[in-house]
Amino acid sequence: MMARARFAMLLMSAAVCPAAALAQDHHAHQMPSVPAATPAPAAPMPAMEPGDPAVVSTSPGPELETPPPPEAGKGPPRAADAIWGADAMRASRAELQRMHGAFPLAWFQLDRLEARVGDGRDGYLWDAQGYYGGPTTRLWVKSEGEGRFGGRVQDAEFQALYARAIAPFFDVQAGVRQDVAGPNTTYAVLGIQGLAPYMFELDAAAFLSHRGDLTVRIEAELDQRITQRLIVQPRAELNLAAQDVPQLGVGAGVDTFAVGVRLRYEIAREFAPYIGVEQQWRTGAGARFARATGDTPRSTRLLLGVRAWF
Repeated sequence: MMARARFAMLLMSAAVCPAAALAQDHHAHQMPSVPAATPAPAAPMPAMEPGDPAVVSTSPGPELETPPPPEAGKGPPRAADAIWGADAMRASRAELQRMHGAFPLAWFQLDRLEARVGDGRDGYLWDAQGYYGGPTTRLWVKSEGEGRFGGRVQDAEFQALYARAIAPFFDVQAGVRQDVAGPNTTYAVLGIQGLAPYMFELDAAAFLSHRGDLTVRIEAELDQRITQRLIVQPRAELNLAAQDVPQLGVGAGVDTFAVGVRLRYEIAREFAPYIGVEQQWRTGAGARFARATGDTPRSTRLLLGVRAWF
């Protein structure tokens, strides 16, 4: 009878609060308590030095990595040759080099073909260059010249240069230059051409003529994209000479300095007309030679031209 009453009380408690009923039932059947075992103290971690293997295995960076084992690097430089033979691997190695760019290319660019208007000396100018060769050795050809509309060509030069890469973005160039307008002059050429930091295109060369005259030309330009097709290009050119060259109208020191800017629009990537303006100065003896021929030492010209490559 008492058991039935107790069961009825449990049912009533569960209806009101199930959690309380469960707790009451749990306490009613609680097992005698057993003292908890005291955990054993943890063994102290041994001190580890930076060179220990345990530290090396969890190293987050290269500063704690172990050096390579002594046997590393003692095998053949081309392990496949030791298995298949050098003759069998030669063709495969050549194909791998070609896949990574070791093949000859031909490229030509008409960098400037422009009409130049200003100071009563309207004229034209061309500046072209190209090469044939691989990624590290190339044959370069260059031509540059200018003249006046309705008159003769004033300056014209052609260069043939052998180039070899000396850095990822620079070639050293050596060869010959021949001037065919005015006094015929042959030069030995030594220069450097490439892409300087901040994307400046640099072309610098020293010229030693067959008469012993030494001159230097430095050109730099920078392409700044306004849009995918509209590009503004600042450009500067500096010509120096170690001595006066009266027959060429060149003065010692800084003979000519020119700065300009061109704005071109790429109708296609290979073809872009442009407009621009350029300021040029002649200094020292160069200014004196310019006055003697009826030119002014300082001139400003408007430019209209086209740039193309293939």
